[in-house]
Amino acid sequence: MKGWSFVAVCAIAVALWASPSLNAAAPPTATDHIVTTAKAFLSALDDAQRRKVMFAFDDAQQRTRWSNFPVSFVPRGGISLMEMNAAQRSAAMTLLAAALSPTGFKKIQQIMDGDEFLKNDGNGGRKPMFGRELYYLSILGTPSEKEPWMLQFGGHHLALNITIAGDRGVLTPTLTGAQPALYTMNGKTVRPLAAESDKAFALLQSLDAKQRDQAVLKYRVADLVLGPGQDGKTIQPEGLRASAMNPEQRTALLDVISEWAGILQQEAAAARMAEIEASLDETWFAWSGATDVAPGSNITAYYRIQGPTLLIEYAPQRLGGDPAMHVHTMYRDPTNDYGRKLVAK
Repeated sequence: MKGWSFVAVCAIAVALWASPSLNAAAPPTATDHIVTTAKAFLSALDDAQRRKVMFAFDDAQQRTRWSNFPVSFVPRGGISLMEMNAAQRSAAMTLLAAALSPTGFKKIQQIMDGDEFLKNDGNGGRKPMFGRELYYLSILGTPSEKEPWMLQFGGHHLALNITIAGDRGVLTPTLTGAQPALYTMNGKTVRPLAAESDKAFALLQSLDAKQRDQAVLKYRVADLVLGPGQDGKTIQPEGLRASAMNPEQRTALLDVISEWAGILQQEAAAARMAEIEASLDETWFAWSGATDVAPGSNITAYYRIQGPTLLIEYAPQRLGGDPAMHVHTMYRDPTNDYGRKLVAK
């Protein structure tokens, strides 16, 4: 430090140490926030409840204990909202909101509200197998900013399987559905899966005759092909490849996909969309069923979007009523369901 006085050196060192830009704590990441809310939720539970909600990260049986059926048909692991007091339910929903995007959290709430609507039997009575309180939360592993762990939340027509590994988040496999898929609440019409229906139909409408002939299958698909219980299975891509679409149609296809990828918190969703866009040329769009729709209603056709790291299915249910009012959807990554690719790293 020739030419520098001891006092000057000390003054510079103090100034650098005191500099806010150098010493301010790094802002919390999305993972930090999720882990904080997870720990707050666990702290709100008593010992018996915590034992009930916690599972080993590699508990294969718990990982696959999800379904579109009511919990009275397919029991879920974990703890239900019914078993929580008001403060615990609030902590549970705060955790869920931290793991999801605002639009994703709203979609989940609308699915649950629809199940509460379904609880009314129309004669002043209540159907005990439905309702907001019959949704279960479980945690696999220990909430951590670095080590992998899972958050599961679901019930009738809902199964979120969220794997968190450091700054990466994986939402697959996840099932979202709705029954009724259109209802009125507080004087407003609610369609939980409106964008999934409307955006896909707009994409179909944008296709020319040759493209449509490729996209529309010559046979009827009745339900999810790779739904609950179908982990690890694959199907052959069909329909119209994105490489045969114009730029506007490719953008529209990505917009449809974002309705599933965008359920997760924004940082993880952005990384997921970048991954999907990178292999968009190898992504297929297939449609099965009616190619029209009543204004303001949901489509009654099945469609599928399939790529190297993507499988989306939209499947109206034809048994027991109007298929536009009862919808199942599935979102998978055949290479990374339950975050296995992240964990392998």
